[in-house]
Amino acid sequence: MSGVGLHTGSLTSMTFKPAPENTGYSFVRTDLPGSPDVLAIVDNVVDIARGTTIANGTARVHTVEHVLAAMVGMGIDNVIIELSNNEPPVGDGSSLPYVEMIQRAGITEQKLDRNEFVVTDTIRYSDEARGTEIVALPNDEYRVTVMVDYNNPALGSQHTGLFSLEKEFVTEFAPARTFCFLHEVETLYKQGLIQGGNLDNAIVIVDKEMTDDELRKTLKDMGVAGNAVLGSNGILNDTSLRFKNEPARHKLLDMIGDLALIGARLRGQVLAARPGHSSNIEFARKVRKLYEGRNVVKKYQPKPPTGIVFDSMAILKLLPHRYPFVMVDRITEYDPENNRIVGIKNVTINEPQFTGHFPDRPIFPGVLILEAMAQTGCLLLLAKDVDVEKKLVLFTGMNNVKFRSQVVPGDQIVMELVMTKFRMNICQLEGKAYVGGTLVAQAELSAAIVDKEAKPRG
Repeated sequence: MSGVGLHTGSLTSMTFKPAPENTGYSFVRTDLPGSPDVLAIVDNVVDIARGTTIANGTARVHTVEHVLAAMVGMGIDNVIIELSNNEPPVGDGSSLPYVEMIQRAGITEQKLDRNEFVVTDTIRYSDEARGTEIVALPNDEYRVTVMVDYNNPALGSQHTGLFSLEKEFVTEFAPARTFCFLHEVETLYKQGLIQGGNLDNAIVIVDKEMTDDELRKTLKDMGVAGNAVLGSNGILNDTSLRFKNEPARHKLLDMIGDLALIGARLRGQVLAARPGHSSNIEFARKVRKLYEGRNVVKKYQPKPPTGIVFDSMAILKLLPHRYPFVMVDRITEYDPENNRIVGIKNVTINEPQFTGHFPDRPIFPGVLILEAMAQTGCLLLLAKDVDVEKKLVLFTGMNNVKFRSQVVPGDQIVMELVMTKFRMNICQLEGKAYVGGTLVAQAELSAAIVDKEAKPRG
């Protein structure tokens, strides 16, 4: 497919090519030296001005959301998208031209299971300034509901919902075209946007008083060819809407495309009030962080038992410590989004330190409670891309340490740690330890991450 890009106005040829399992959505800039690829994940988003732009170094791809929505809607997981310039052709402003390309090419089922993010708990994002709220709820299917309200009589309040990608996407949402308000057109053009916009690839909602002559002059100054009239139906040129709520449907289309940047297929119900690219991307970042956290868990604990994140055998893979200094028996909660983790240390009469602390009255040493808390908290480094198999975590400080109750054989210590800071290989933790719901110790801990293969002193 060839054509102009909506925002850059660049003339581009685009080709869809098959890709191996676990490729995801990869945009390839064939016009640049070395044909660099830009993986469509939220980590690569660099701009959200009226569209979503991703980049790898200096290689940029603008307005990827309509193409990505088509991929999700058509059930495509792996594809190479070759571009001869920096933005996909806009077509008619919807995802339908891309859907038709896929329909002509056909789809091949691959051998590996699809990468999915299954929503198991409510995920929320809100932006009070924009009046935006997005919530994801558990559901066996991928569903999206969108409400838009621009406080503008030309558009009014609209809502729409997609409940089955297979049954509804191609006919009910892929044809929904991009839109903007008449009062925005000139400003957007001066900002370097909608350089490829014309009267055939966007709906322009009339919300500004001007004469037809003034309208034609404005469009001529922007290089938009063709006659134009304000019309009488609230849409420039009296363009007929494909759906009564076409703007709301396009917002839903944008959201599906932006959420594709999570890097995995969503399984859950998404409810969105007044979404836009900014909120979509922030929500996608939130979900991707949770997805990456789950992937870390799967690496070390492929099939965790109910109520367990990491068992003792997985912990031995994660910690460099060995007997008699492994102070964590189990991880029960792992929340990388909030930098929080909960671990358990079972205290038995067989602890070697009880032979000397104290023979006639065994008390678990407070310093070992701190050690157990630190070992638990430093497992959060998995979410910071720290290779725990190649690194050591060393104490650098303890503050506000308080021991509030004794710990004795038979007790189970539940440790809750929150990482409050991680910068330049230094992490800070706030920890609390409980026995039977009673606080027994608390502390602020700091540690440094160093290579296991440390250079000898001298």
